[in-house]
Amino acid sequence: MNVAIIGARRARNGIGEYIANYFQKNGARVVCVLGTTEDTSSRASWSLGKYGITARPYHDFAEMVSREDLQAVAIASPADSHLGFLKASLARGLSVFCEKPFLDPARENLPADLDDVFVQASAGGGTVAMSSQWPFCLTAYEELCGALVPARVRRFSIRLSPICSGLAMIPDSVPHALSILHAVLGPGTISPPAFSGTDTDMTIEFTYTAAHGRCAASIALVQEREQPRSFWFGFNNRIARRSIETARYGIFFHSGDHRLPVADPLELCVRDFIEACSTGREPVIGRGHIVATTRLLKQIYDAYFLQDDEKRRL
Repeated sequence: MNVAIIGARRARNGIGEYIANYFQKNGARVVCVLGTTEDTSSRASWSLGKYGITARPYHDFAEMVSREDLQAVAIASPADSHLGFLKASLARGLSVFCEKPFLDPARENLPADLDDVFVQASAGGGTVAMSSQWPFCLTAYEELCGALVPARVRRFSIRLSPICSGLAMIPDSVPHALSILHAVLGPGTISPPAFSGTDTDMTIEFTYTAAHGRCAASIALVQEREQPRSFWFGFNNRIARRSIETARYGIFFHSGDHRLPVADPLELCVRDFIEACSTGREPVIGRGHIVATTRLLKQIYDAYFLQDDEKRRL
């Protein structure tokens, strides 16, 4: 599989560089990168050299796909560019691995846009997945904190640490929480979300209702600029806290006195996409997951935007 990376630089704390590394490491071949200018694409190409990747730089999508023999693209550019790249890639029959949020929740016609993307994917036969890594850690969570029985899950809590603030924290971080809820409890609906705190220390609360019942969800978004940033989550007050050994980028979950090494979930997410492309199966973070969680993200985003707009008018 030959792959192009759209947005491989780390300029805005992006993860395109790491996505490229994991594609290459897991048997795909990163052959090119796309940037916004000749300079940024050249720098992105150069930065991948440390992973042993030789990727040709482009700053025009049409030129890139006409010159390269591609089977897939990974979209790691800003969210407002995702829809255009998704449609252009699928029109070429390419499979797509897209960073979260899948689509910009500010879009008015987001439900229709989602439908358009997956109708196009079905017509062209392309595999579509979203980069949402934390569901791939649930096996480790259960090993550390005990089995998750959906019918007994009544509370979910998560702490995320975006570098941005205010409204921007929602598309940056809330997709992680929604993906975990969907992976454990299945598709669901949410009650109108309640917001408290400040632009840099926000809590979002709602009730998630799925086939097995209701779950009270609490999402804490606390701005942090320095790496490694704080992250923890848990169900029914059984919390797993992440730590990172930066020298070797070792990831661990902690609960009480217990510590468990965890495989990098981003790599597992990339590997799942590669396997889905090769076998024709649906990715773990595929259509159903993407549509359900993106619609809920839109609901939360719009609720905060309206509340924030009312405050500005007072």
